[in-house]
Amino acid sequence: MASIRSTNARRVLSNVVGFDDSPFALDHRGDVRVVGAVCARTRLDGVLATSVRRDGSNATDRLIEVVRASRFSDHIRAVLLQGIALAGFNVVDIGRLAEELGVPVLVVVRKQPRMQMVRDALLDRTPGGAEKWKLIESLGPLEPLGSLWVQRIGLTPKEAAELLAATTSHGNIPEPLRLAHIIAGGVERGASRGRP
Repeated sequence: MASIRSTNARRVLSNVVGFDDSPFALDHRGDVRVVGAVCARTRLDGVLATSVRRDGSNATDRLIEVVRASRFSDHIRAVLLQGIALAGFNVVDIGRLAEELGVPVLVVVRKQPRMQMVRDALLDRTPGGAEKWKLIESLGPLEPLGSLWVQRIGLTPKEAAELLAATTSHGNIPEPLRLAHIIAGGVERGASRGRP
């Protein structure tokens, strides 16, 4: 297994990939497209795409595979996620993601999640929900950082703040995540809409 690459702020800021899932209908079962936007600070340099199972358990593996198979593999210095899960409750093991790719991972959300509601949804209505809840609990609580809430692996609070500042051009959401959201929505629906 790879160790996490140096978190020297200058190196971390060079290329970052942000992942977001495509919109899907509430009754959808099966795979959901996931898009990754690779950015040098705020400039889009490339796009990655994969799919993960709705409420499944393959998100971590799929993200590792798509990054490793890409031409950006040696250049990506950090991974950004908007929330800990993709495609409903396909929970990402951010510790394993960071370890396998050898880069820091930063999870960003606008509001502090209502963890009791997440727990109830996982335990009452989601296949493998108990294991997913255990993973979420093991990652610890989100922490406030500016106007956002974050979970971080391989970054100090100062480095996480620097990463957010360097990759955000307007608003609060970093460009890799904002662009992944726009691209994923546009590909799936024919036009993007809504904010990330």
